[in-house]
Amino acid sequence: MTSNPQSPTDPAMPPDHAGEVVELSSASRATDIALDELELVYAFIYARVGNRADAEDLTQQVAMKAIPRLRQGAPASAIRGYLFATARSVLGAFWSTRLGLSQAELHEDLALAIPQGPPSDESVERARRILAGLSDNYRRVLELRFLHGYSLKEVAAEMRSTVGAVKVMQLRALRAAAKVDPDA
Repeated sequence: MTSNPQSPTDPAMPPDHAGEVVELSSASRATDIALDELELVYAFIYARVGNRADAEDLTQQVAMKAIPRLRQGAPASAIRGYLFATARSVLGAFWSTRLGLSQAELHEDLALAIPQGPPSDESVERARRILAGLSDNYRRVLELRFLHGYSLKEVAAEMRSTVGAVKVMQLRALRAAAKVDPDA
């Protein structure tokens, strides 16, 4: 006769815990919450990569990165938020590797991909006046980035500079453009 290992009369189970509910530590609860949420994380990732194998691998990476770092006693909403933040980071690294771009360029390209309606004549003229008020380098970097849709890497190649220098120049150009009075 075989004994049921789940039975409270099982000799392998200590008698002081037989039939008793044992409270798990908060780290275990946090891990249990995270494991329950991984199904949603998988769905989130699958919707963005479109294939099962990659989604499973990326979900596993999220679990391996996030679960060891969970805070003891954290509420379920904080754990869920941390898992999804980690998932976004893992997805960024995945697409960066897959497309051969830096993560910063991925975000920029996504922002540029938002479809817009045709510009009005007034806004085009205002942009021309602002650009005319800038130095040649500032005007060129803004034209390439925003009017022609070049990536930072393409602008750097066009201007024979580094990506870092182009980022700095773009920031300075935008600040200078904000100070230009287009009505003057």
